[in-house]
Amino acid sequence: MNAATDSVPARQSHPVNLTDLAIGVIIGRTSEFFDFFVFAIAAVLVFPQFIFSFASPADGVLYAFLVLALGFVARPVGTFVFTEIDRRWGRGTKLTTALFLLGLSTVAISFLPSFEQEGWLTVASLCLFRMGQGAALGGAWDGMSSLLAMYAPADRKGRFATLPQIGAPLGLILACGLFIFLRTSLSEEEFLAFGWRYPFFVAFAINVVALFARLRLAVSEEFESLYDEAALRPRINPRLLREESMNIIAGTFVPLATLALFHMVTVFPLAWIYLNAPENITGFLLIEIVGALIGLGSIIASGFIADRIGRRSLLRNCAIAIAVYAVISPLLLSLGFSGEALYVFIGFGLLGLSFGQSSGAVASGFAKKNRYTASNLTADLSWMFGAGFAPFVALYLTETFGLWSAGAYLLSGALCTLAALTLFKRTMDARRKEDNSWR
Repeated sequence: MNAATDSVPARQSHPVNLTDLAIGVIIGRTSEFFDFFVFAIAAVLVFPQFIFSFASPADGVLYAFLVLALGFVARPVGTFVFTEIDRRWGRGTKLTTALFLLGLSTVAISFLPSFEQEGWLTVASLCLFRMGQGAALGGAWDGMSSLLAMYAPADRKGRFATLPQIGAPLGLILACGLFIFLRTSLSEEEFLAFGWRYPFFVAFAINVVALFARLRLAVSEEFESLYDEAALRPRINPRLLREESMNIIAGTFVPLATLALFHMVTVFPLAWIYLNAPENITGFLLIEIVGALIGLGSIIASGFIADRIGRRSLLRNCAIAIAVYAVISPLLLSLGFSGEALYVFIGFGLLGLSFGQSSGAVASGFAKKNRYTASNLTADLSWMFGAGFAPFVALYLTETFGLWSAGAYLLSGALCTLAALTLFKRTMDARRKEDNSWR
């Protein structure tokens, strides 16, 4: 045996610790969604009065929703920038830089002065920090969910696909619970003066914990070997875009109904209650927590259903159900407190079933060599088109034409998903033969 052979040991296949993978994925996604919901709730309860006090209450919420959308617009930019960091300096550097930017942007929001104090500088600062959050989320992709999907047992692909998604209801429960505590513990003046800032401090602390938890896995020798064996490497170049262009386009619109519904049962109704029945805000946040628990159960159930009937069939059936819900949802929301509760509970039940499989369905359409980056880029575009402007559009339509128009908007998303599923089927059928990841 010569020296050259001794110095370059052969790569060995490493066993996959799915428990560690699952924990890393759940921690990462929960921290990201908690960040999002803290900002989204503040966009309704705080920013219209604190940042956009020069506008009417309705216009103030609409302006805040436009700032909320900036984060989704910035995500693809972050993906491109941080993919280059990943390629040059490694996943650990990329993840550390992205989460540092996320934490810095989040905590900076908590120090913003009011519009009365600094005027348009406050508005510009809020926009800048929100774009920093969005770019950081685009860069925080660590590929663990792709690993989880690829190494999950063949007969449990659907169940493992739900693990990244349960971070959404967990993040919502934590955010709503924190705002309920602050609103019930402080007066309205105290809450607007300083109380609203604490959730952003908490989000920063959670990001620090998530950073260490994810770095421990992402840069370990075992996981680096798994990334190499699965060919999950960063690559954004013309060749990838040529190979996956149709998949990215179709994959962007496959979860459109799901992501539109995501905001239609979380952020939009909170704004509607704030403008029409502000005395019920705390009670509605409690309804949101119950709805999130229902959504959590539905997400888990979606895994078992998808393993039985297939993800595409489940997503198609959910899109049809969302279309029906879009027709009846304006009526529910106009029936008072009980109707609002039904609106949320039914919506979260449908959302969990659909959201639980939306990311797995998209990722399974990409070639293994492209999946690491293409999944991230497609998720960014899906959130931008499907959810980024949903609260703004739905509220604008409602204020202009009435509640029925918000239902029509959600219906259009369901129809787009049905069309995209038909287009995406061709790619999925072809990839199924070369990559046994679609079930």
